[in-house]
Amino acid sequence: MLNNGFAILVATIVSVISYAGYIGVAILMAIESACVPLPSEIILPFAGYLVSTGRFSLVWVATAGAIGCNLGSTVVYFAAARGGKALVERRGSYLLISIKEIERVQRFFAKYGAITVFIGRLLPVIRTFIALPAGLARMPVLKFQAYTFIGSWIWCYLLGYAGAQLGVRWDSDPTLRSIFHRFDTAILIAFMSAGIWFVWRRVRSRGRSQG
Repeated sequence: MLNNGFAILVATIVSVISYAGYIGVAILMAIESACVPLPSEIILPFAGYLVSTGRFSLVWVATAGAIGCNLGSTVVYFAAARGGKALVERRGSYLLISIKEIERVQRFFAKYGAITVFIGRLLPVIRTFIALPAGLARMPVLKFQAYTFIGSWIWCYLLGYAGAQLGVRWDSDPTLRSIFHRFDTAILIAFMSAGIWFVWRRVRSRGRSQG
């Protein structure tokens, strides 16, 4: 079941990018940045693979991805700015975020300022939700947009570059292809198990705190 779900997710991402090009990359990254767990670790390496085939430009992949991140993050930013902590209390359980975690990030904001958004954009998982505390902290909009774009562009470029390099080696290095075919299932199970453990741990801790 996990393999089928993951395969459907990958197929959807591949189809969107294949048919919509850079716009598809922007749309998918906007969804990911709107607190939806759509992994950029799949989106951007595939776009990078298309760079290796000559269809895409790496610079434009990074730019399209960063634009998408800004669009999705802006929605979350204004929702948090207007909804405040009440929004997290009502919807946080769906995102597996607690008030205490938000308060911790807010204190981090107060101590280190806007650079928090830039750093957060370079960190897996955290980058998906960083716009939420930024909105709660009412960070200046222009500064939020600038740091989001710069941090996201670097993230998108690096993942796209990794995908491009993998694409170049895929046809020229049979050993690499053999390794992937041999261990792809084990790698998939490891990643999915880690994700399930993360969700289960959050739900369990949430249940204890409410009990």
